[in-house]
Amino acid sequence: MDNNFDFIIVGAGPAGMAAAQYAARSGLKTLLLDAGFPGGQVAMIFNLENYPGFFPAANGFEFIAKMKDQAVAFGANILQAQVSSIDKIQNEYSIKTSAGTFTAPAVLLATGADHRKLGIPGEKEFFGRGVSYCATCDGPFFRNKKIVVVGGGDSACDEATYLSTIGQVTIVHRKASFRAQKAVAQRVLSNPAITVKFNSSVTAVFGDTKVSSVELTDTVTGEKSVLETDAVFVSVGMLPRTELLSNLKTDDAGYIITNEDMETSVPGLYAAGDVRSKSFRQVVTACADGAIAANSAQKFIRKMRGEEYK
Repeated sequence: MDNNFDFIIVGAGPAGMAAAQYAARSGLKTLLLDAGFPGGQVAMIFNLENYPGFFPAANGFEFIAKMKDQAVAFGANILQAQVSSIDKIQNEYSIKTSAGTFTAPAVLLATGADHRKLGIPGEKEFFGRGVSYCATCDGPFFRNKKIVVVGGGDSACDEATYLSTIGQVTIVHRKASFRAQKAVAQRVLSNPAITVKFNSSVTAVFGDTKVSSVELTDTVTGEKSVLETDAVFVSVGMLPRTELLSNLKTDDAGYIITNEDMETSVPGLYAAGDVRSKSFRQVVTACADGAIAANSAQKFIRKMRGEEYK
């Protein structure tokens, strides 16, 4: 593989995949890099039911596999490699990876975000032994068991709904109501297989060789209690993965700030998907981000080379 490209995308989630498709289809020599298997968070979605055109639902893994096939069919190169650094040398970006160094005049960061941790006693100690951050990955290990889900957003409610088909679920949220979309929250509230505990926080995880219970703290009264459980699924938000480029402008939460063309504060560098500062994070918005970024990049490259449309 030639190491020189027009456009390099870091991150193979929906934003990266959409960008790879649009960029390759526009004639850009495109490389998509990711340390793991394609998909990011979407590969963990059991039923993707709100993506336009996929109804009643699509499996997240199958959805991203089709996106990959589509991008490759249009000519995108996809490589599994760990990116260690991104540097700009004059008008070219140099990206060092475990598979070599690649260059391009335009780069897209579609690195997504990592699961936010609770930071409580027992969480780290029991990770992989009852504490998990992925229901579709680890849920089947707890069939007919007691399960606690922590969180109140779309992801937490979706995971609780999925896990209710496997075991006895209690969802714990620190506020008096869910912050999930109404339809998503209503599914949990109307599900007889799910017990809801509002105004409560999980403040410790207990066990011996594996999880056996959690400590709950009432966020109003401060009263503590113990709830027996075999598993704790944490779904309390994400942290943007911006460690490759720490000098970009970000919002207070650390998400990269771009304009509506997905341009960052550095020329030729774009951001899309969950790593970007925006008001709504969904698969459909990530795909839109990726498509816009690819279109912006091809205009930037053609202008730089004097090939822009007249």
